[in-house]
Amino acid sequence: MTSLPTSRLRDLPSVDRVLKSPLAAATVERFGQQAATRAIREALEEARAACRTGAAVPEPSDLAADALVRLKAAERPSLRPVFNLTGTVLHTNLGRALIASEALEAMCAAMGEAVALEFNIGTGRRGERDDHLRMLICELTGAEDVTVVNNNAAAVLLVLNTLSLGREAVVSRGELIEIGGSFRMPDIMTRAGAKLVEVGTTNRTHPKDYLSAIGPATGLLFKVHTSNYRIDGFTAEVSARELSVIARERGVPLIHDLGSGTLIDLTQYGLTHEPTVGEAIADGADLVTFSGDKLLGGPQAGFIVGRKDLLAEINRNPMKRALRLDKLRLAALEATLKLYRNPDRLVERLPTLRLLARPAVDIVAQARRLAPVLSNVLGDEFAVDVADCRSQVGSGAMPLDTVPSAGLAISHQSGSGQALEALAAALRALPVPVIGRIEKHALMLDLRCLEDEAGLAANLASFSPGGSGAVA
Repeated sequence: MTSLPTSRLRDLPSVDRVLKSPLAAATVERFGQQAATRAIREALEEARAACRTGAAVPEPSDLAADALVRLKAAERPSLRPVFNLTGTVLHTNLGRALIASEALEAMCAAMGEAVALEFNIGTGRRGERDDHLRMLICELTGAEDVTVVNNNAAAVLLVLNTLSLGREAVVSRGELIEIGGSFRMPDIMTRAGAKLVEVGTTNRTHPKDYLSAIGPATGLLFKVHTSNYRIDGFTAEVSARELSVIARERGVPLIHDLGSGTLIDLTQYGLTHEPTVGEAIADGADLVTFSGDKLLGGPQAGFIVGRKDLLAEINRNPMKRALRLDKLRLAALEATLKLYRNPDRLVERLPTLRLLARPAVDIVAQARRLAPVLSNVLGDEFAVDVADCRSQVGSGAMPLDTVPSAGLAISHQSGSGQALEALAAALRALPVPVIGRIEKHALMLDLRCLEDEAGLAANLASFSPGGSGAVA
């Protein structure tokens, strides 16, 4: 009885024998001798363990096929496209904004050719990389000047470190927000070297609170737009316009952090009004900071716009070089900002606005077309229903505001939550992972962000009850 597994082990083909198989030769041609040999050794190790438990001895061709599968899996990018059916348009974990085709083309051109990144073609001398965006941003916001860094947290950090290093930064307690990943505004302020001075209370702050806090050690007044939460009830805050008057009277700069930031009035698309960058400048802020990859709809970036003299000081800060943008994102931002010059076609050309503005009736029709496709794939174990739902903007923007949407609500016939979890995992295991959300005893696939309907249907066709997409 004990000799049978040993006999099987002796019958396992050698690495050299597997390498001589036709499929292994093709694998070597594609991936190289070293990688192919390593994958074959790994396949043999698993086969050896299986043989010890009574499994049949695999043929050389089987081991070569196993090695090829391993190498193909290792070759697949970790940063993979997915179908975002979560109902969150700007999903931080799924990359936030989809950038426009014009921005993609600009990035490809910048990567494939030498570009005048910091070279002034007119003078033949060194230029500034922010020059590529300066005219556009000033035109779209009314600001005097602009500088750009790698995200809005970096923008806030750079402003505070430049203007309030070792000095006091005065901010309302109700605006000391926490953003994604447990990054808290007080921590950023401390790291920037500012001395945090909190005024008011969590729910009520008055002009007198700021006035009593300003003194010789004050470096700036700091207003934070609470875009990722709301306080209702017995509340009071000092508006940006009021605060700008106080700042001018006391001779200290007012910094307004908009967070998500938008260049246009979003109410025209059925969304709640968010203060625009232009409005913040018009209200008297000396500097405004905001993101490029949220409501603006571009790549990850942080903008600092406002007074030319303050931005000149900021640009002399050595931290600016550590936080600056590369040519790819500058190219994408320039292309994205140019789209705003034609507001009549902005929804059509900017994915973020296009997805947010999709009519619910169109999404319902899409859900009705896809429901029988998904039902056929999943079989009788699951029920697939067209359901109304609400989508959200995401990434901390307008957290209490949702837009009407529709999707596919998938429920298990037994009501099993474990079966839904297994189904969600199986959908994530498809060639292009499908990401939804589980709520109210159903797996909801919100279709607001689905533009490639045919692609999703083809992707679902690879779901096999007996394959990697099976529900356990």
